[in-house]
Amino acid sequence: MTRKRIHLAAHFPGVNNTTVWTDPRSGSQIDFASFVHLARTAERGKLDFFFLAEGLRLRELKGRIHDLDVVGRPESLTVLSALAAVTDRLGLAGTVNATFNEPYELARRLSTLDHLSGGRAGWNVVTTSDAFTGENFRRGGYLDRADRYERAAEFVRLSRELWDSWRPDAVAADQAAGRFVREGAIGTVEHQGAHFSIGGRFTLPRSPQNHPVIIQAGDSAEGREFAAAHADVIFTGHGTLEDGRRFYADVKSRLAGYGREPHQLKIMPGVTFALGDTEEEAAENAAEIRRAQVGPQTAIAFLEQVWGRDMSAYDPEGPLPDLDPDLSDGVSQGRVAIKDRAAVAAKWRALAEEKSLSIRELVIEVTGRQTFIGTPATVARLIDEHVQADAADGFILVPHLTPGGLDEFVDRVVPLLQERGAFRTDYAGTTLRDHLELA
Repeated sequence: MTRKRIHLAAHFPGVNNTTVWTDPRSGSQIDFASFVHLARTAERGKLDFFFLAEGLRLRELKGRIHDLDVVGRPESLTVLSALAAVTDRLGLAGTVNATFNEPYELARRLSTLDHLSGGRAGWNVVTTSDAFTGENFRRGGYLDRADRYERAAEFVRLSRELWDSWRPDAVAADQAAGRFVREGAIGTVEHQGAHFSIGGRFTLPRSPQNHPVIIQAGDSAEGREFAAAHADVIFTGHGTLEDGRRFYADVKSRLAGYGREPHQLKIMPGVTFALGDTEEEAAENAAEIRRAQVGPQTAIAFLEQVWGRDMSAYDPEGPLPDLDPDLSDGVSQGRVAIKDRAAVAAKWRALAEEKSLSIRELVIEVTGRQTFIGTPATVARLIDEHVQADAADGFILVPHLTPGGLDEFVDRVVPLLQERGAFRTDYAGTTLRDHLELA
């Protein structure tokens, strides 16, 4: 059986409760030096790409700005374009919304990044359905869930049509012959669809990798189908090896319906990690990190998001209150919506009662990402086992510190993965598609 190569990426730990803000080593979220440090660490470790999230509006809780958002939320493509100048091989991927952007303008910005970086750009396609975020845009409004995926699919198809509209061979032949470029060498894109209507010529030729890598984030049925149809990478999450294997098998099985092969879509869950010189030390470090990530205020904020009520009067170190959730509009805005808050609340209550958990202990347990915990050798083995067992093609690493949280992983775990023959010792190509073996 052929041994699978592991794919790894680095997520910049931005505005979320993954980052441990109280650690004195925690740095700025907007200082360019922070982005440079993490990107160069990722490139030193030969990772596939650096990944930036996006926030189109500051999150609010009961009408007040969520405390984790006050650090600022810079625009992804601007940061990645600057990073293109201080990195050589590392892929540069950013989250950009397909609900509140337009195809021609965004396709041009992404293509520019792809050219500036020599073919290293990636686009994480996300959608937004809430009117709260829409208030920041001229169009505003609201899109139903089905409509936002329909718009995103048309957006991606149209972007690819724009990126592919230049015929490099015909353009080069005309230039070599010393004549004006002929009709058709740079094609006219005429599109009339449910969401977009454009006509004209794109301003850029194809990039060294033809066009940016498409990433999709989401585990829903709609998200899985969208990824099978359009994505090169799916950024997902699952809690156990078996959950990962089920998700992997499900998504890969959908590809044939779109004329695609399993290797053409890489499945890369987002994961955290905690290392130690011994297993006991690693477990202690992991527990300490989780306590710091979910402080008392954050625990109450998560509870309020599910219960839809002001819960500030309750002790986060005490038990869940005997109170039913308010299923009206809720008190949290700007976060990913919870589909069935009543079912989630019931699940949380059952878990709290089963394990005698306080509010804070409960939130710590239910909000954690999949985490690899152990010595560097243990973490390397676990990552390799997950990939070889078809639970993933690799992982997007989300460190708990900005910007130095990836350093220890690159210094201590990556060499062990290389010794196992599961991870590259150097880049074999120059583009992100080369790194992901998508060519």
